[in-house]
Amino acid sequence: MRIRDWIESDDKERILEEVLRKAKKNEYNEFITVNENVFISKDSLKGLPVAIKDNISTKGIETTCASLILRGYVPPYDAHVVELLKNAEASIIGKTNMDEFAMGTTSETSYFGVVRNPWDKKRVAGGSSGGSAAAVAGGVVPVALGSDTGGSVRCPASFCGIVGLKPTYGAVSRYGLIAYANSLEQIGVFANTVEDVALIYNIIKGKDERDATSQDSEDVFPLNEDPRKIRVGVPREYFGEGVDEGVEREVWKAIKLMEDLGAEYEEISMKYTKYALPAYYIIAMSEASSNLARYDGIRYGLRFEEDEDFETTISKIRAKGFGEEVKRRILLGTYALSKGYYGRYYLKALKVRRLIKEEFDRVLSKFDVLVTPTMPFTAPKIGEIKDPLSLYMADVNTVPVNLAGVPAVSVPCGFSKALPVGMQIIGKRFNERRLLEIARWYEVNSKVRRWS
Repeated sequence: MRIRDWIESDDKERILEEVLRKAKKNEYNEFITVNENVFISKDSLKGLPVAIKDNISTKGIETTCASLILRGYVPPYDAHVVELLKNAEASIIGKTNMDEFAMGTTSETSYFGVVRNPWDKKRVAGGSSGGSAAAVAGGVVPVALGSDTGGSVRCPASFCGIVGLKPTYGAVSRYGLIAYANSLEQIGVFANTVEDVALIYNIIKGKDERDATSQDSEDVFPLNEDPRKIRVGVPREYFGEGVDEGVEREVWKAIKLMEDLGAEYEEISMKYTKYALPAYYIIAMSEASSNLARYDGIRYGLRFEEDEDFETTISKIRAKGFGEEVKRRILLGTYALSKGYYGRYYLKALKVRRLIKEEFDRVLSKFDVLVTPTMPFTAPKIGEIKDPLSLYMADVNTVPVNLAGVPAVSVPCGFSKALPVGMQIIGKRFNERRLLEIARWYEVNSKVRRWS
């Protein structure tokens, strides 16, 4: 479904009833909570069905971060992005399944079970925003919100064959986003077309006094249909070891098509890319260790009937309430911040982050966009990747973007063994308009998606 289908429909009530029916069916385990308290209007965007990732606060609707420790928590306020969507009179259909506390690449760490890929239910939908991606790719809703700390919008967009935008850090307020790693995460958008992503991004972007990192940026909608002369950089390091042959083939086909359509491309080197993954995980886990210290079961969430002494009660709540991956990241982050190791790990990672940011700024001063594979492979089968390190390695092409704070969008560019392949297009900071215009230009001319 596209937003245009909703706008042009004369029977919005029937469409919304069908959306709710599909959401309650939960064919892909994409929803944790379905909100039946929605309204209908015949005007424009009013009533547009939108799904929200379950780490984004929704007033009066349970918000769990897919974790037992937050089961039963109902926020007393809306996140800024939810406020803006409600102001546009969109309908919040429900809260989507995800990796617990947004920590994962496959949406298999959820307390509520794995999200299944609409292309093949035996495969993962990607993570951590897997439920939002599956809800869009499965035809349940036309658009959904997710969050992206190291690829959590772009990864599931790639695996599910849809469009996923991670905006510039600060372009969208994080007020009401339950924190995993504050300095890296950003709320993003899923849709079937670049045009729909641009429309929703245009609604949720902008400065919010409750988020000091947020800034105003230019409008992106409507998009220019002719993006003019385009210069594309292709970093060699993003096609390195671990990238499947089929994925590399489809992305290069897309680059060649862009060249045939008049773009100029140049292969380049980004030498600090090899340090991005370790730097990212040290920073992200360190921030997670600090952020998740607040979950103790005392004020909200999981609580046992019989309390013991203060420390024992909290220890038992956290031991039962957090899943294995969340515990792993808290422990690793605590270690990286501990006395004697702060300078050796965390401080060094921050220095690497600065070098990566400077490299992106330098390279993007010469090109309009950079193009890479979004993920090194297509959606794996559920349970196929058991080693945590292998899952971390899967983020190799997406985490540098979060370290640099620049925007990126994943667009479908082909298929490998009947599974979608995503192409990552990376743009200049706060220049989402140019990024999305180029993505839209490619999308229309490639016709990979039936919604072009």
